[in-house]
Amino acid sequence: MNDTLQRKADLDTPCLALDLDILDQNLRKMQALTQRAGKHLRPHAKTHKCSTLARRQMEAGAIGICTAKVSEAEALCRAGIANILITGPVVTKQKIARLVALRAKAPALMVVVDHPGPIDLLSTALGDQGLTMDVLLDVDVGLHRTGVPPSIAINLADHILDHSNLRLRGIQAYAGQMQHVRSYNERKNGSHQCLQPAIGIFRALQAKAPTCTVFSASGTGTSDIDLDIPELTELQAGSYVCMDAEYLAIGSAEDNSRFTAFGPALRLLTTVVSVNQDGYVTVDAGLKALYRDGAVPQIINPEYAGLRYDWFGDEYGRITGSGSVGMPPLGTVLELVTSHCDPTINLFDRYYVTQGSKIVDTWSIDLRGCSQ
Repeated sequence: MNDTLQRKADLDTPCLALDLDILDQNLRKMQALTQRAGKHLRPHAKTHKCSTLARRQMEAGAIGICTAKVSEAEALCRAGIANILITGPVVTKQKIARLVALRAKAPALMVVVDHPGPIDLLSTALGDQGLTMDVLLDVDVGLHRTGVPPSIAINLADHILDHSNLRLRGIQAYAGQMQHVRSYNERKNGSHQCLQPAIGIFRALQAKAPTCTVFSASGTGTSDIDLDIPELTELQAGSYVCMDAEYLAIGSAEDNSRFTAFGPALRLLTTVVSVNQDGYVTVDAGLKALYRDGAVPQIINPEYAGLRYDWFGDEYGRITGSGSVGMPPLGTVLELVTSHCDPTINLFDRYYVTQGSKIVDTWSIDLRGCSQ
């Protein structure tokens, strides 16, 4: 889009904007962080749900892309991105059939497994098509959401190895429960403790299967922490590219009161639509535009940074203050750091990509709705 066509202030709100300068800085910083540690980056597309942004991550040096769902992987493959790890279990015959069809188009496709039943179904479906597939053993390291308990992980690995058309490439170990722990030291100690069983499993599998070379783990909150683990080979961080108020509120190695590593590239723009009440104004972004989970959205506009956003129904938000900062007048566009970027992004069709006050491009959120 020609930057003379529209100014950011003229956008029809609510909408999502991406600050391109901050975005690219985040991409460079995470890529440099992993490369200095001798690791790979496989960022998670479940955050941004945008094939254009996934391609930008690959161009910056990422080894591949993660998705949570088969449908997300299908959309990325249609966009020409084929080196994909699906990080969630695929268990039904219908989904496994789609997975195998996608594997026929994308030989580098990998998926995690955590139960013998779906392993058998996958092996049978692959055999019917004369295909093989790489898999990672998903190890539960304390989140208790998916993954095999460490105590029986080796037994399940043996079950994988019994299937000649499945190649055990390594393990996945995601300590999601540690990502938003406020204290940096507590988060560091907790993450290292959680991953200890996975380290032992990975070492044992390396001795058992020469193909076992991948230890995929971590998120944005422990990205710098987990890079200290020698056995870890790749990061799955996702939110770092956009950032949100929940992540910005955790401590970092440099400042235990805030997360300093990555900047808020993602902003939700909302307009003041009513000023008829005393003590607050109403904006046009409510529950349908801002996911109500995590932290409270933060106002970025310097002149209104002392004001507070709160949800005010499906369509509206409420802006209040302490009295020291004047209320924005009718028609003012406010920029907010979202509470939780992933589910907020899933509410929109596109990003408006900005530099300064200008819109320089639009990117389709083409993985939106791929939550089946």
